[in-house]
Amino acid sequence: MGSSNEQARRLAASGLNSIAGAGIEMGTKAGKPPQGKRKGADRFSRLFGDIANGTSLAAGRASTFMLAAGVVLVWAITGPLFQFSDTWQLIIKTGTTIVTFLMVFLIQNSQNRDSAAIQVKLDELIRVSAAQNSLVGIEHLTDEELEEIRSKCERRAEVDNNDDQDGKDSVRRTGDKATKAAERAVAAE
Repeated sequence: MGSSNEQARRLAASGLNSIAGAGIEMGTKAGKPPQGKRKGADRFSRLFGDIANGTSLAAGRASTFMLAAGVVLVWAITGPLFQFSDTWQLIIKTGTTIVTFLMVFLIQNSQNRDSAAIQVKLDELIRVSAAQNSLVGIEHLTDEELEEIRSKCERRAEVDNNDDQDGKDSVRRTGDKATKAAERAVAAE
């Protein structure tokens, strides 16, 4: 688990270096200079991120589910032994409440980091493509502004779909190539 986190950090660092080489200044927001972080806060943030990553990876495994199901099964089997007392019921209620409460924060942290990483990747793709660079950073707009932009994009896409047979042909050809490549990969196994 630790090695995969280190690999991810190295890959991210190499990606940041290539982005920095492309003229994007990391650590700045809207032209403001980067603000220095306190080392203690940075270490805590990194530690929390590592714990959240590890926990979310572990929580998604089948073995973790089996362990949790086993705990519930043991708890249920011991019910008659403890005569289904209030304490017996309180144990499972308290345990599940604590686990749920902590998992909310860990899962949200993982989701926030995943969303931020995806957003950076999309912004970079927009920046280097023929797409409109004005779309970079729109995740910071209000819901109403996003809805207005979404509506405009849908109207443009509808007009483009009616007028652009070449685009449809290109998508079809790409789909055909992907299908053939998948068939070759399956046949090679």
